Amino acid sequence: MNEQPQKGPLRVVLADDHVVMRAGVAALVSGDATIEVVGEAGDGREAVALVAELAPDLALLDLRMPVLDGVAATAEIVRRHPGTRVLILTTYDTDEEIERAVEAGAIGYLLKDATREQLVEAIHAAARGETVLAPRVAQKLVSRMRRPAPVVLTAREQQVLDAVADGLSNVEIGRRLVIAEATVKTHLLRVFAKLDVSDRTHAVVTAMERGLITRRPDHR
Repeated sequence: MNEQPQKGPLRVVLADDHVVMRAGVAALVSGDATIEVVGEAGDGREAVALVAELAPDLALLDLRMPVLDGVAATAEIVRRHPGTRVLILTTYDTDEEIERAVEAGAIGYLLKDATREQLVEAIHAAARGETVLAPRVAQKLVSRMRRPAPVVLTAREQQVLDAVADGLSNVEIGRRLVIAEATVKTHLLRVFAKLDVSDRTHAVVTAMERGLITRRPDHR
Protein backbone atom coordinates (compact mmCIF):
# COMPACT_ATOMS: atom_id res chain seq x y z
CA MET A 1 0.00 0.00 0.00
CA ASN A 2 1.37 3.42 -0.98
CA GLU A 3 1.96 5.98 1.74
CA GLN A 4 -0.55 8.83 1.73
CA PRO A 5 0.96 12.18 0.70
CA GLN A 6 1.54 14.70 3.48
CA LYS A 7 -1.34 17.17 3.81
CA GLY A 8 -0.06 20.60 4.78
CA PRO A 9 3.27 21.33 6.46
CA LEU A 10 4.96 18.90 8.81
CA ARG A 11 4.00 19.67 12.41
CA VAL A 12 7.01 19.76 14.71
CA VAL A 13 7.46 20.09 18.47
CA LEU A 14 10.86 21.53 19.42
CA ALA A 15 12.53 20.99 22.81
CA ASP A 16 15.75 22.63 24.00
CA ASP A 17 16.51 24.12 27.41
CA HIS A 18 18.63 26.92 25.89
CA VAL A 19 16.19 29.65 24.90
CA VAL A 20 18.46 31.28 22.32
CA MET A 21 19.30 27.96 20.69
CA ARG A 22 15.64 26.94 20.64
CA ALA A 23 14.64 30.25 19.07
CA GLY A 24 17.38 29.91 16.47
CA VAL A 25 16.36 26.38 15.47
CA ALA A 26 12.69 27.38 15.38
CA ALA A 27 13.50 30.30 13.10
CA LEU A 28 15.56 28.06 10.81
CA VAL A 29 12.95 25.37 10.30
CA SER A 30 9.93 27.70 10.34
CA GLY A 31 11.48 29.58 7.45
CA ASP A 32 10.59 26.58 5.30
CA ALA A 33 6.96 26.55 4.16
CA THR A 34 6.81 22.74 4.50
CA ILE A 35 7.48 22.78 8.26
CA GLU A 36 5.47 24.31 11.10
CA VAL A 37 6.74 24.48 14.69
CA VAL A 38 3.52 23.91 16.63
CA GLY A 39 5.05 23.85 20.12
CA GLU A 40 8.24 24.63 22.02
CA ALA A 41 9.45 23.09 25.27
CA GLY A 42 12.26 23.88 27.68
CA ASP A 43 12.64 20.37 29.12
CA GLY A 44 11.87 16.75 28.29
CA ARG A 45 8.78 16.48 30.47
CA GLU A 46 7.22 19.50 28.82
CA ALA A 47 8.08 18.02 25.40
CA VAL A 48 6.25 14.78 26.23
CA ALA A 49 3.22 16.76 27.38
CA LEU A 50 3.20 18.83 24.17
CA VAL A 51 3.38 15.69 22.04
CA ALA A 52 0.42 14.25 23.92
CA GLU A 53 -1.54 17.48 23.43
CA LEU A 54 -0.61 18.32 19.83
CA ALA A 55 0.17 14.94 18.21
CA PRO A 56 2.89 16.39 15.94
CA ASP A 57 4.52 14.49 13.09
CA LEU A 58 7.91 14.87 14.71
CA ALA A 59 9.57 15.85 17.98
CA LEU A 60 12.95 17.55 17.60
CA LEU A 61 14.69 17.07 20.95
CA ASP A 62 17.89 18.27 22.54
CA LEU A 63 19.75 15.50 24.37
CA ARG A 64 20.65 17.09 27.70
CA MET A 65 17.69 18.85 29.29
CA PRO A 66 16.46 19.31 32.88
CA VAL A 67 13.55 17.46 34.51
CA LEU A 68 13.62 14.75 31.82
CA ASP A 69 16.52 14.39 29.40
CA GLY A 70 16.21 13.74 25.68
CA VAL A 71 16.72 9.99 25.96
CA ALA A 72 14.02 9.52 28.60
CA ALA A 73 11.67 11.84 26.71
CA THR A 74 12.31 9.88 23.50
CA ALA A 75 11.48 6.59 25.22
CA GLU A 76 8.19 8.00 26.57
CA ILE A 77 7.15 9.54 23.26
CA VAL A 78 7.94 6.39 21.28
CA ARG A 79 6.08 4.21 23.77
CA ARG A 80 3.01 6.41 24.26
CA HIS A 81 2.75 8.22 20.92
CA PRO A 82 4.02 5.96 18.13
CA GLY A 83 2.62 8.31 15.49
CA THR A 84 5.27 10.90 16.37
CA ARG A 85 8.83 10.35 15.21
CA VAL A 86 11.73 11.57 17.36
CA LEU A 87 14.81 13.27 15.96
CA ILE A 88 17.67 14.18 18.30
CA LEU A 89 19.48 17.48 17.69
CA THR A 90 22.49 17.89 19.97
CA THR A 91 26.12 18.92 20.29
CA TYR A 92 27.16 15.57 21.79
CA ASP A 93 28.49 12.79 19.55
CA THR A 94 29.98 10.30 22.03
CA ASP A 95 29.34 6.59 21.49
CA GLU A 96 27.42 6.33 24.76
CA GLU A 97 25.07 9.24 23.97
CA ILE A 98 24.36 7.97 20.45
CA GLU A 99 23.71 4.42 21.62
CA ARG A 100 21.35 5.54 24.39
CA ALA A 101 19.32 7.70 22.00
CA VAL A 102 19.03 4.99 19.35
CA GLU A 103 18.09 2.35 21.92
CA ALA A 104 15.39 4.70 23.27
CA GLY A 105 13.80 4.76 19.82
CA ALA A 106 15.06 7.95 18.16
CA ILE A 107 14.84 7.64 14.38
CA GLY A 108 17.67 10.07 13.83
CA TYR A 109 20.61 11.81 15.47
CA LEU A 110 21.79 15.18 14.16
CA LEU A 111 24.45 17.55 15.44
CA LYS A 112 23.86 21.26 15.92
CA ASP A 113 26.45 22.17 13.31
CA ALA A 114 24.00 20.98 10.62
CA THR A 115 23.06 23.54 7.98
CA ARG A 116 19.49 24.75 7.51
CA GLU A 117 19.16 22.64 4.37
CA GLN A 118 20.45 19.53 6.16
CA LEU A 119 18.09 20.10 9.07
CA VAL A 120 15.01 20.60 6.86
CA GLU A 121 15.89 17.54 4.78
CA ALA A 122 16.46 15.46 7.93
CA ILE A 123 13.10 16.48 9.40
CA HIS A 124 11.29 15.39 6.25
CA ALA A 125 13.23 12.13 6.03
CA ALA A 126 12.61 11.31 9.70
CA ALA A 127 8.90 12.09 9.35
CA ARG A 128 8.78 9.56 6.48
CA GLY A 129 10.28 6.95 8.80
CA GLU A 130 13.80 7.05 7.37
CA THR A 131 16.84 6.79 9.63
CA VAL A 132 18.77 10.07 9.71
CA LEU A 133 22.34 10.28 11.04
CA ALA A 134 24.90 13.06 10.97
CA PRO A 135 27.98 11.88 9.02
CA ARG A 136 30.19 11.82 12.15
CA VAL A 137 27.54 9.85 14.01
CA ALA A 138 27.16 7.33 11.17
CA GLN A 139 30.92 6.87 11.08
CA LYS A 140 31.04 6.21 14.81
CA LEU A 141 28.24 3.62 14.59
CA VAL A 142 29.90 1.81 11.69
CA SER A 143 33.24 1.76 13.53
CA ARG A 144 31.53 0.40 16.62
CA MET A 145 29.83 -2.37 14.63
CA ARG A 146 33.15 -3.37 13.08
CA ARG A 147 34.87 -3.83 16.42
CA PRO A 148 35.22 -7.49 17.43
CA ALA A 149 32.84 -8.56 20.17
CA PRO A 150 34.49 -8.50 23.61
CA VAL A 151 35.80 -11.87 24.76
CA VAL A 152 34.91 -12.85 28.31
CA LEU A 153 36.96 -15.63 29.87
CA THR A 154 36.24 -17.42 33.11
CA ALA A 155 38.85 -17.12 35.86
CA ARG A 156 40.13 -20.62 35.12
CA GLU A 157 40.27 -20.02 31.35
CA GLN A 158 42.30 -16.86 32.02
CA GLN A 159 44.71 -18.84 34.22
CA VAL A 160 45.14 -21.45 31.49
CA LEU A 161 45.69 -18.78 28.85
CA ASP A 162 48.26 -17.01 31.05
CA ALA A 163 50.07 -20.29 31.52
CA VAL A 164 50.09 -20.91 27.76
CA ALA A 165 51.58 -17.43 27.32
CA ASP A 166 54.27 -18.44 29.83
CA GLY A 167 55.17 -21.31 27.48
CA LEU A 168 53.91 -24.14 29.69
CA SER A 169 52.75 -27.45 28.26
CA ASN A 170 49.37 -28.92 29.20
CA VAL A 171 51.04 -31.17 31.75
CA GLU A 172 52.89 -28.23 33.31
CA ILE A 173 49.70 -26.14 33.35
CA GLY A 174 47.94 -28.98 35.16
CA ARG A 175 50.66 -29.05 37.79
CA ARG A 176 50.59 -25.27 38.23
CA LEU A 177 46.81 -25.12 38.61
CA VAL A 178 46.46 -28.50 40.30
CA ILE A 179 44.00 -29.81 37.72
CA ALA A 180 44.01 -32.83 35.41
CA GLU A 181 45.59 -32.56 31.95
CA ALA A 182 42.22 -33.43 30.38
CA THR A 183 40.68 -30.47 32.22
CA VAL A 184 43.42 -28.21 30.89
CA LYS A 185 42.61 -29.36 27.34
CA THR A 186 38.91 -28.65 27.89
CA HIS A 187 39.59 -25.09 29.11
CA LEU A 188 42.03 -24.53 26.27
CA LEU A 189 39.49 -25.63 23.66
CA ARG A 190 36.99 -23.18 25.12
CA VAL A 191 39.57 -20.40 24.95
CA PHE A 192 40.28 -21.28 21.31
CA ALA A 193 36.57 -21.14 20.50
CA LYS A 194 36.09 -17.77 22.20
CA LEU A 195 39.11 -16.28 20.44
CA ASP A 196 38.21 -17.97 17.13
CA VAL A 197 41.67 -19.54 16.77
CA SER A 198 42.88 -23.11 16.30
CA ASP A 199 46.28 -23.24 18.00
CA ARG A 200 48.19 -21.99 21.03
CA THR A 201 50.34 -19.45 19.19
CA HIS A 202 47.38 -17.68 17.60
CA ALA A 203 45.54 -17.83 20.93
CA VAL A 204 48.35 -15.90 22.63
CA VAL A 205 48.74 -13.39 19.78
CA THR A 206 45.00 -12.72 19.55
CA ALA A 207 44.67 -12.47 23.33
CA MET A 208 47.46 -9.89 23.45
CA GLU A 209 45.82 -7.86 20.65
CA ARG A 210 42.57 -7.79 22.64
CA GLY A 211 44.25 -6.90 25.91
CA LEU A 212 43.57 -10.25 27.58
CA ILE A 213 47.30 -10.74 28.18
CA THR A 214 49.32 -7.68 29.12
CA ARG A 215 52.72 -9.21 29.77
CA ARG A 216 55.04 -10.50 27.07
CA PRO A 217 54.80 -14.27 26.54
CA ASP A 218 57.71 -16.41 27.70
CA HIS A 219 58.97 -18.34 24.65
CA ARG A 220 61.10 -20.87 26.46
